[in-house]
Amino acid sequence: MTAWQVQEAKQRFSEVLREATTDGPQIITRHGEEVAVVLSIDSYHQLASPRVELADYLLHGPVTQHLEIERDRTPMREAELGELV
Repeated sequence: MTAWQVQEAKQRFSEVLREATTDGPQIITRHGEEVAVVLSIDSYHQLASPRVELADYLLHGPVTQHLEIERDRTPMREAELGELV
């Protein structure tokens, strides 16, 4: 990420925008302190989009839409656990 002082960012705003779209977020500083970030619109949409819980994605995601899952209804077998000491 490139850091720009406010005055420099004002003077070279087109370059700040170009670098935000090609090189990633651009930090704007005032008196040496980070005060803002310029993002590409794609980065913004990615950050602003609602997060999907893993369980919801696994249950309703694109991969599971075409799966036909059938429960195995055969009786369970007995397991020998041995003697507990």
